[in-house]
Amino acid sequence: MTERKRKIVNDPVYGFITIDHPLILNLISHPYYQRLRRIHQMALAHLVYPGAMHTRFHHSMGAYHLMSMALQELRSKGADITPEEEVAAKMAILLHDIGHGPYSHALENGIIEGVSHEEISQWLMEALNREMDGALSLTLDIFNGRYHKMFLHQLVSSQLDVDRMDYLNRDSFFTGVAEGTIGYDRIIKMLTVHKGELMVEEKGIYSIEKFIIARRLMYWQVYLHKTVLSAENMLVKILTRAKALAQEGKELFCSPALRYFLYNTITRNNFECGPECLELFCQLDDYDIMGAIKVWTTHEDKVLSLLCKWLIDRNLFKVVLSNQPFDGSAALLLKEQVKQKWGIEDADLDYFVFSGAATLRAYNVNDEKINILFKDGTVKDISSIDNALISHTLAIPVKKFYICHPKIQANNVL
Repeated sequence: MTERKRKIVNDPVYGFITIDHPLILNLISHPYYQRLRRIHQMALAHLVYPGAMHTRFHHSMGAYHLMSMALQELRSKGADITPEEEVAAKMAILLHDIGHGPYSHALENGIIEGVSHEEISQWLMEALNREMDGALSLTLDIFNGRYHKMFLHQLVSSQLDVDRMDYLNRDSFFTGVAEGTIGYDRIIKMLTVHKGELMVEEKGIYSIEKFIIARRLMYWQVYLHKTVLSAENMLVKILTRAKALAQEGKELFCSPALRYFLYNTITRNNFECGPECLELFCQLDDYDIMGAIKVWTTHEDKVLSLLCKWLIDRNLFKVVLSNQPFDGSAALLLKEQVKQKWGIEDADLDYFVFSGAATLRAYNVNDEKINILFKDGTVKDISSIDNALISHTLAIPVKKFYICHPKIQANNVL
């Protein structure tokens, strides 16, 4: 009998992570998965939090570790989980972010028309399944919520999935923002399966409340931090401008993969009809984008070169937040100042002055709920429990409006 291969990965957040199944080892070794090493988990957040340099590879390995812990815990409480289901659920969590493009959502907003990273994940998983002779069929069923053991899907995707548990814990660790720290080990110890669904034992209520509060704090303090919003909006504007120039036939320095996405109009149809599009997408990573942006700082197009130079030098747009939408007069005044200072043409001013909105609902009562199982067998959604913090504050969506513009001078209009 041949000895089963086993790998141990040393993770800064959890310590040693064990990979001991040949299918999982093959999956992690695949170029599609290794690409995640070259994509930052938090896009440009490192411009605000210098430690936030971890990758999507780190995150998915961490989520895999938490999935392993959760499955072991549920099995010890009597949940029926076969070895095949265990491997399939672990592969589902490893692949949950496989379709992310460079700098997370920038590509979706700047280059590819109407295609989400979730759809690309689906196509990549189907391609891998064909390549691995159907070994991912059960993984796909669990991932898409088609499998009859619903709790396996809920561990991969729900308001209390191991994906969220890892990114909150990991992003908190690497940014140094202590508010995001969650008691992931206690939450996992409190998980149980009741009537085929994932639930939390009654004594875990406070840990769940802390988890939801941590998520809200991390969003406003880190993910939707105004300087992070500024940098990521600038990146989207750069890619939008590059795409517009490419479509006009202007020459731009870029890698072959980036050239394909800039010089062609890429829609869902391209991904669905030919393997070339998906293959080229898998050659794209953060290095393609940042390498191009460094060269574009000297491009003859003033809009592109200015935006690229400012992003590279971390001369980021000023962001003003408000509880109310901004009226048009503020933007007009700012556009006039930008026009005068940098000689930008009227048609291009929207690249420099623009508004948007950031919305967060820490707990969505309309989504798949976090259910608490009481000792007497009753089940209640966390937001309907008496005196719960969640029902009073965190289920209400919060919307903040913002306007972005270059730093002009001390007597700014906003």
